[in-house]
Amino acid sequence: MLSDIEIAQQARLKRISALALERLGIPEENLEPYGHYKAKISLEYLDSLKGRPDAKLILITAISPTPAGEGKTTTTVGLGDALNRIGKKALIALREPSLGPVFGMKGGAAGGGYAQVVPMEDINLHFTGDFNAIQLANNLLAALLDNHIHHGNELGVDVRRITWKRVLDMNDRALREIVVALGGPANGYPRRDAFDIVAASEVMAIFCLSQSLADLKERLGNIVVGYTRDQKPVRARDLGAQGAMTVLLRDALKPNLVQTLENNPAIIHGGPFANIAHGCNSVIATKAGLKLADYVVTEAGFGADLGAEKFVDIKCRKSGLRPDACVVVATVRALKYHGGAELKELDKENLAALEKGIANLERHVNNVRNHYGLPCVVSINHFSHDTPAEIELLKRKMAHHEAPIVVAKHWAQGAAGAEALARTVVDLIERAPADFRFVYEDSATLWEKARSIATRIYGAADISADTRVKAQIQKLQEDGYGHYPVCMAKTQYSFSTDASVRGAPSGHIINIREVRLAAGAEFVVMVCGDIMTMPGLPKVPSATKIDLTPDGKVVGLF
Repeated sequence: MLSDIEIAQQARLKRISALALERLGIPEENLEPYGHYKAKISLEYLDSLKGRPDAKLILITAISPTPAGEGKTTTTVGLGDALNRIGKKALIALREPSLGPVFGMKGGAAGGGYAQVVPMEDINLHFTGDFNAIQLANNLLAALLDNHIHHGNELGVDVRRITWKRVLDMNDRALREIVVALGGPANGYPRRDAFDIVAASEVMAIFCLSQSLADLKERLGNIVVGYTRDQKPVRARDLGAQGAMTVLLRDALKPNLVQTLENNPAIIHGGPFANIAHGCNSVIATKAGLKLADYVVTEAGFGADLGAEKFVDIKCRKSGLRPDACVVVATVRALKYHGGAELKELDKENLAALEKGIANLERHVNNVRNHYGLPCVVSINHFSHDTPAEIELLKRKMAHHEAPIVVAKHWAQGAAGAEALARTVVDLIERAPADFRFVYEDSATLWEKARSIATRIYGAADISADTRVKAQIQKLQEDGYGHYPVCMAKTQYSFSTDASVRGAPSGHIINIREVRLAAGAEFVVMVCGDIMTMPGLPKVPSATKIDLTPDGKVVGLF
């Protein structure tokens, strides 16, 4: 059996300029090529499309992820290919991969099997440099802040109340807590500092929520980097940082155009994680797709409790986007794992574990249908050892949820394997209009918003926080940030804050450990449980398997 990278390396790609003109009608002069198979689309050209009607928007989400794998990005690619196969003009919009998971444990984000976006190695590694630009813009602001303090601190920044962190696009636990500026007066004032991963940077969130260069610059200027001794906010614009940061991000803000293995167009742009950030590709990319195609398939990170909630309550709230339908991705393997089966036993038929694990899928479907108000299809990402009895049990148990169950085989068969899924989704959009709604209203307090997410989406009994964190939340409320949405940073593996709790737990308490203001992105981050905004590498990182052959071919990249 070929690996993902071997399949990708055998692909016959079209030159991106020819594909853009043929499939999307984009003239070559409106592209900025990065080699033959990648290009950025000019923002001026996208502005010229604003009068066109919008396409139908399909959101891909999933059950709570497991070590068994679910295949959300693979399904996004497979569905996009299948929609084109049945005669629809479809485009997919994805997030860019972070090097942290690529070299760590999770892997890349280019799909798998015969449902991939290519060139796979480029997309999973440096791509067009967007992550590097975001990293540099973030760290420029950090450098300007420390430089300002070193040269007299005219703004009166309290070095004990600096909130801006440096970032790196790599999992590195040693950088979670550090001390900077050691070595004497010439190196500045020593203080505690920390690194986050780039995907958790507020600059990444701003990048993905901005709708123009002017909007980007305004939002960057609004970033709060710390406070004075009398607790007045110090913003990036006070340091004169927003102009240079925008220059660094100018080219990155243009969305990236690539293709699938079946030569269908794909836009890949932006990459916040859904467990520690808002988990969606850029608004610019999604809106570009809506003007260039008739159907746009996009994904939100991790499960419907994390990525889809943030897609709805943050991305849709800020952009005006409204999905027409949702696909919840699951595998029989993962559902058996949620039912208590051990990882090494998942290839064996186990109806008891499957029946128990279906509770996880049921809650995600309930969230999509009854809390987000979206018509829903369940896509079972097929594995060869799935048995007819398991599929039949799954369909029978889910029958009352009014969410069609479709077995999809795009990993092995490409578009042909997802044709039934494509037809089911199109039919659902045509006969079941969405009744889109948010989980909470803008007028709710920050505490009430967090509680609504925890109790309605996570199945929790309540939320908690210590006195210090409660006071910080109340201060943000009093300072005029109460109308902001809430971005919950929480483990993706469970509805609770304990990653080891599988299935669909209820009655638990969601503890808020930390709160962060993202004034430029215009949301408040609430860090729950023991989730880290700078991940660490596993005992055996994926990086140890990646190599280059003597003839220059990448190997070991999945």
